[in-house]
Amino acid sequence: MTTKFQDLGISPATLKSLKRMGFEEATPVQAQTIPLSLQNKDLIGQAQTGTGKTAAFGVPMIDKIDKDSNLIQGLVIAPTRELAIQVSEELYKIGYGKRIRVLAIYGGQDINRQIRALKQHPQIIVGTPGRILDHINRKTIRLENIHTVVLDEADEMLNMGFIDDIEAILSKTPEDRQTLLFSATMPEPIQRMAEKFMKDPQVIRVKSKEMTVPQIEQYYLEVQEKSKFDVLTRLLDIQTPELAIVFGRTKRRVDELSEALNLRGYTAEGIHGDLSQAKRISVLKKFKEGTIDVLVATDVAARGLDISGVTHVYNFDIPQDPESYVHRIGRTGRAGKTGVAMTFITPREKPYLRVVEKTINRKMDRMKPPTLDEALEGQQRAVLEKILQTVENNNLQSYKNAAEELLEQQDAVTIVAAALKMLTKEPDETPVKLTEEKPLPLKRESRSYDRRGRSDSRDRKKGPFKPRTQSPGNKRHNNKTRTNSFN
Repeated sequence: MTTKFQDLGISPATLKSLKRMGFEEATPVQAQTIPLSLQNKDLIGQAQTGTGKTAAFGVPMIDKIDKDSNLIQGLVIAPTRELAIQVSEELYKIGYGKRIRVLAIYGGQDINRQIRALKQHPQIIVGTPGRILDHINRKTIRLENIHTVVLDEADEMLNMGFIDDIEAILSKTPEDRQTLLFSATMPEPIQRMAEKFMKDPQVIRVKSKEMTVPQIEQYYLEVQEKSKFDVLTRLLDIQTPELAIVFGRTKRRVDELSEALNLRGYTAEGIHGDLSQAKRISVLKKFKEGTIDVLVATDVAARGLDISGVTHVYNFDIPQDPESYVHRIGRTGRAGKTGVAMTFITPREKPYLRVVEKTINRKMDRMKPPTLDEALEGQQRAVLEKILQTVENNNLQSYKNAAEELLEQQDAVTIVAAALKMLTKEPDETPVKLTEEKPLPLKRESRSYDRRGRSDSRDRKKGPFKPRTQSPGNKRHNNKTRTNSFN
């Protein structure tokens, strides 16, 4: 049964904005979150990117904003600059009817420029933890009038070592604030953080079978490390994806893969944390416009990006944790469309595949690595489809005389075969150099045994949570800014 936004108790101004955005029916996460949030309940939402969670927390936050006040009333904390931009843009659209002022703050931009933007009195701040904390310390942001705080992609913020920053930020907000926490997965550290910072939170959980979207076909291919690249290019030749993302484990891997793909005649570009913000935006713009058809990315760079139209996801390296797998394949199968995800595993990495399958609550189908002949057939099929489409369009009158001349010189089959050969992108075997990545370490059982075979009774889950630490050079405090304002 579908739920209409008009049945959720939303103000007419916000409903008008949602209608302007083309939204009529609420997603399950929105239908459950919005009424509870409007009652000022603290909420934990288990939802990944693509489920509509921004509107789920954004609609009630905006409804509660006093548009005549110049104070900061809402705060959204996000792990990456890309997600901060994306969330701020959507909040701006949702707040259009009330003329709400939204400011995104993240590193990579002159701090003075951000301070000037803050003087325009934004009512909602969306930012990365380090940059928010920087402004708090400079006293350029005051959070004592905040009524709603959202922690978006909380599991990723924990993975990136932001727990101390989040704690410091929350300590500067009023105790009676409303807190909403969203996360693709709910590991124990997230639950402990909720206990510490939230008041009697209601839990809205997406079932595990829904987490990976039923429309995504999921396969794995068992491949030796040295054969991976040839298998990838043959899959691209056979499947001819409209838009594809290839995930690599490291920045070096992403750089080498994108260069190798271009050498083999594909239009590919890479995106990872070392690229400048301008370069990232440029690459993503090209990908969204279809100027490049393969995007190669690391997990962190692609996390939270709103990219529609992706038909195929290739996990060139299996991720180390199942949560990353869920985020990766969530790039495809959006908005009711089908998608395909393929994961390459070396023989030693099979235990990681089993962990992923357990997390998504389904078995992946095994796919046989394609041969060179199958890749050639795939390219020929793609050309045949283009030719038949051209015939259907029936715009050939000015070419028929030349065709008749050709038929006087050669038989029809020879001419068509020549046209197919000329148009077909034959599999390219140009040598490429990829640095071999070591297989992931063998997974061990979490329970250990002593020499007599007795189980170690220590329960690791009950131990204190120690967040992953980062070196100062890697800490994502220099994340960039954007203002969305009606002034």
